[in-house]
Amino acid sequence: MHQPVPVRPDSALSRLAPTVALTAGQMALKDEILAFCRAHRADNHALFIIEGDAGTGKSLLLNTLFTTIQDAARGPDGADPLHGSDNRLLVNHPEMIKLYRNISESQKNLRKKDFERPTTFINQMDGTSRRADIVLVDEAHLLLTRADPYNRFHHANQLAEIIRHAHVVVIVFDARQVLKFKSLWSDAALARLVAGYPVVTRRLDRQFRMHAHVDVMAWVRAFRDGILRPLPAPQVFDFRIFDDAQAMYEAIRQRNAQYGLCRMLATYDYPYTLNGQDHFITEGRFHLRWDRAMPQARLPWAERADTIDEVGSVYTIQGFDLNYAGIILGPSVTYDPAIDRIVIDPARYEDRAAFTGRDGVAQPEVVMARIILNSINVLMTRGVRGLYIYASNPALHARLATLWAQRQQPQT
Repeated sequence: MHQPVPVRPDSALSRLAPTVALTAGQMALKDEILAFCRAHRADNHALFIIEGDAGTGKSLLLNTLFTTIQDAARGPDGADPLHGSDNRLLVNHPEMIKLYRNISESQKNLRKKDFERPTTFINQMDGTSRRADIVLVDEAHLLLTRADPYNRFHHANQLAEIIRHAHVVVIVFDARQVLKFKSLWSDAALARLVAGYPVVTRRLDRQFRMHAHVDVMAWVRAFRDGILRPLPAPQVFDFRIFDDAQAMYEAIRQRNAQYGLCRMLATYDYPYTLNGQDHFITEGRFHLRWDRAMPQARLPWAERADTIDEVGSVYTIQGFDLNYAGIILGPSVTYDPAIDRIVIDPARYEDRAAFTGRDGVAQPEVVMARIILNSINVLMTRGVRGLYIYASNPALHARLATLWAQRQQPQT
C-alpha cells in the first residue's frame, strides 16, 4: 500500500484539494451544477459547460464538485437523488490523472478508479448496456474531435461518445488551450453536438493563479493574439524579460531555492522524440534537457524536485501551477517590425503531431498559428509569483529588449 504523498502548502495537491474553500461565486456555481445533476440524472442526456481562461479555478471547482457528488453517491442518505449513482471524472492529461488519484487517497468516498482517461472510459463502456450517471470532464478542450487509432479511439468525437455513455455530463472548457488539430473545436460544432439536450453554460472570469495586476493579464492576453504591448509597470508580481536564457535559468534556480515549484518551460520548437534518449534545448550558453516521460512516477512533473534540471513542455505543465515560470519562446515565435506584431512560423514548430488531422479544416495555416499561440498562452499562465521570458528569434528578442529598456526608464 502506498504511503500518502507529502503535501506542500503551495503544491498542486494542496491547491486542488476539495477541502480548499471556494469563493461565493464558485460555491453558487457548484450548487447550481449539483441541482442540475439531481434534476437530470434520469434524463437521457444533459450537458453543463463551465468556461474560463487558464487559472480561473475550473479544476478546483470540478474536483470539489466531484467529491460532493461521490459523498452523496456513497453516503448514508438514501433519499438524495444522487445516492447510489455511478459517476466518473475524466481527464486526458496523464499528469493530471496522477494528481487526482493522489488527492483521492485523503477522501473517504473517492476511489482511484473514479478517475480515468476519456478513451479508456469510452472503450470500457462500448458494447455494454450500462450508462454512467454523471461524468465530469476536466480539460475538455483536449478531447478528440476525430478518430485517433494510435490512441485507440475509433469513433468520430470523444465528447459525443461520453454523452452517449452518460446521463449527465459536466465539462470545463477553454478554447484558448486547444493544442492539436485532432482536438479542434468550434462553437458551431459544439452546438450541433448538443442540439436537443438540456444545456447550461456558465463562465468563470476571476483569475486565481497569477497574483498579478490586470495589466499583466492584459499583456499576456494580447500576446496570445499576436499583439505586443508596452510592458506593465513593476509590481509585486515579478515580470521580467531576459537577454540570456542561462541567466534566466539561474534566476529560476534561485527562486526555486526560495519558494520551490519554479521551473523552466519552452515552446515545442526543439527536437524531441519518444525514443528513450535525452533531448536538449540549447540557446547560447544555455543547455538543458527536455522533460523526460516518467509515467511510473507518483508525482506529476511540476511537483518533482528533480525537474528543476529539465525544461517542461506544454504537455507536462498544462493544468498546473508554478511559483515562477521561465519561458523560452523558440524559433517559431517571430516578430515583424513593419506591423509591430508577433508572427508565428509553423514550419519551425517541432510538435508535428499537433498538426496531423488537417483534412477538411479551412485555413489550416491560420489554425496552426492559433495552436502555437494557444500553447504560449498555457505556458505564460503558469506562474503564481512571477513570469520570466526569453525569446530566441533575433527580431523578437530585440523588440522585447527595447520594451524592457523602456520599462526600466524612470517615470516622469
